[in-house]
Amino acid sequence: MDRKSRKGQTMVEYIIIIALIAISLIAVFSYFGGAVGNKVAGATEAIDSGEAASGARQKADDIIQNAETGETIKKLGN
Repeated sequence: MDRKSRKGQTMVEYIIIIALIAISLIAVFSYFGGAVGNKVAGATEAIDSGEAASGARQKADDIIQNAETGETIKKLGN
């Protein structure tokens, strides 16, 4: 087999592999699509209701308060 026909054979093999991967990804996403949609909807609802934001806001307030009192700098020295 000459070199030129091997290059063509290799390219066809790669195309077949990519096609199989694409088909399997489509199957997986269609199977788990509902579950992923529900998770995204739940996360969006949590953000909208402020549950997630209140925890982050409290942590940010604590960091600001520690910075103003100098506690963060004292901890760095230890």
